[in-house]
Amino acid sequence: MAYQEEEFLMLSALQHFIFCPRQCALIHIEQVWVENLFTAEGRVMHEKVHEERTENRKDIRIERGMPIRSLVLGLVGKTDVVEFHKESGKWLPFPVEYKRGKPKPDDCDKVQLCAQALCLEEMLNAQIPAGAIFYGKTRHRLDVEFTDTLREETKKTAHHLHEFIKAGKTPKPAYSEKCDSCSLLNVCLPKTVGKNSSVEKYLENEMQI
Repeated sequence: MAYQEEEFLMLSALQHFIFCPRQCALIHIEQVWVENLFTAEGRVMHEKVHEERTENRKDIRIERGMPIRSLVLGLVGKTDVVEFHKESGKWLPFPVEYKRGKPKPDDCDKVQLCAQALCLEEMLNAQIPAGAIFYGKTRHRLDVEFTDTLREETKKTAHHLHEFIKAGKTPKPAYSEKCDSCSLLNVCLPKTVGKNSSVEKYLENEMQI
């Protein structure tokens, strides 16, 4: 199966979808975006990365802001950095994603990076075994192996994302600690709206007694 161009979704939506489906819906279905300190810092970091020019070293060529897409996954986006490592006379792509914060407990960042690799493999007819994520808060580069398990998770997530966006429904909020760092906190209102939902459910149950 191949997606048509009009069906393409932003590759970044994968990360949003895993992190919080409601956040994903607010951004990619309702087209809501609010910037806070964290997103501003992340935006500045990405702009600085993309502003730098192509760099050539002895056995590494670095491309920044490279447009990518996948007909199979139905995704389109732009890489932060792709390092091309020269091995056995061939240039092997090695995608590097830049994140403002620190490693997350789930796989949202790894899935986003793996999706970039799958796009590059499809475009360049290459095999990409690994990439890396640079976290600004820890100043640490985390190497990521694109295992069969991660590849399958990425493909399934992309499929579920298309179904989710096509359905066009924004999930109800459910508060957790990660909500406090979300730029959409004052739009989502997970504590207030979630509490109201609980009250409505309580009243419905009372009326049925």
